[in-house]
Amino acid sequence: MSRLSWIAAAVGALSLSALGGATHAAAPRFKPAACVGDYKGVDLKVECGNLIVDESRGDPKSRRIKVAVAIVRAAAPKAGLPPVVYLHGGPGGSALGGLPRMLKSKASREFVAVDQDWIFLDQRGGGQSDPNLDCPGANLTDAGPPSEQDKAGIVACLKAFQAKGVNLSRYNAVEVARDVQDLRAVLKLPLIDLFGGSYGTRIEAAIQTHAPQGVRAVVQDSPWPPEADWTVGGPAMVSSSIDIVMAKCAVVAECARRYPDLKAKLAVVAERWLAGPQTLNGKTYTADDLGGYLMDASYFTAGVLPRDLWKIIQGDVAPVEAFVESRDYYSEGQFMTHLCKEEIPFEKRADVAKGTEADPVARLMVASMQRIHDVCAGVDVGPISKVEQQPVRTAVPTLFLAAEIDPGCPPELTRAAAKGYQGSQVVIVTNATHGVSRNSPCARKMIRSFFQDPTKPVDRSCLPAADTPMSFTYE
Repeated sequence: MSRLSWIAAAVGALSLSALGGATHAAAPRFKPAACVGDYKGVDLKVECGNLIVDESRGDPKSRRIKVAVAIVRAAAPKAGLPPVVYLHGGPGGSALGGLPRMLKSKASREFVAVDQDWIFLDQRGGGQSDPNLDCPGANLTDAGPPSEQDKAGIVACLKAFQAKGVNLSRYNAVEVARDVQDLRAVLKLPLIDLFGGSYGTRIEAAIQTHAPQGVRAVVQDSPWPPEADWTVGGPAMVSSSIDIVMAKCAVVAECARRYPDLKAKLAVVAERWLAGPQTLNGKTYTADDLGGYLMDASYFTAGVLPRDLWKIIQGDVAPVEAFVESRDYYSEGQFMTHLCKEEIPFEKRADVAKGTEADPVARLMVASMQRIHDVCAGVDVGPISKVEQQPVRTAVPTLFLAAEIDPGCPPELTRAAAKGYQGSQVVIVTNATHGVSRNSPCARKMIRSFFQDPTKPVDRSCLPAADTPMSFTYE
């Protein structure tokens, strides 16, 4: 059986039980269910269930789908504080899969479910929700499908879902925003707060634009605004992020001594990989592999990036190998239904390469990001609305937390987007990387204090100074 045939067969075998139910539009409802995952050692009360909604709102023949939900009760509830709805990133990620680990984390417990209930949901099309638009056997990263085979596999996968009756036009930020409002209604919540990370902030933007009812306050961690371009300028954003890290290394004596002239040496390596596949240690790697690794590493592991870049420069591709072996982390179908509806229609494939001619590191990402356009050209996600590219205009109090080093959600996007948020607060954290709350105790304090009173300025005194040297790992 060919790989593509196997993908189609696997998709057909996936559970689509939720799609075969009601034959008419019906009211949303919440059905309690057992929590899935290892919650041993979690000392908070967690209640799980499914939001049951129509896949296609307004269609009397709509199938019903399940949106998996977990409600984490506050350790010390404070009267007057509404629950926080947590919106995961990706798109194509999951909130519930990693929830037990989050609730066991000392860092997360500094702000999650302290005095407010937190409500986690796996957005429609992914995680523990049904259907899950996963594409077994196909790889996908934020930089796009890493090969032509992966691109073809994702297209075949999405078409197989369509053949099973999945309406791909209903898996996007606007529909998730309406799911959140349906959940608020069935749980009888007068008010909610929102916390979103990465692409979860794009969902928050859709809520604030299309369904803002009952939203009291919003925190955006590593914001991605609707007006930003995913692929056009994307390669340059990755290269710029790596440049920032290399420049910070150059002013730290130990880092500069160990890894001299990193920028020039990395450019030489990039040119070599762009010239053709590299066979190292008996395995063959492509420019797409190196580009995807660089984007992923500058997202999350900037502190070890100089060390790992030096390994690659010296011919040790272990960092790239580890990335290649672990890059099946998205629900590929959910990722693409969002991008093909909200991002790619407003960008041109040919423009992805613009501005990369003199930057070999940026050119490493061009081919894979162009494949995102190819996937969107091969599937139908329904009508496109220009509203999805418009900046948000809102008076809902919003706290923006952006990282100084972020190849996907750079701080300049946050500064520009925040202009449409009346009374917003913008915090840029020096030396931080994507997912600011994950590694910044100061950011976690800000989140708690903001939700306690979103009308007050957050305390920035705990932030590192702009000239604080970055810490690097050398072993």
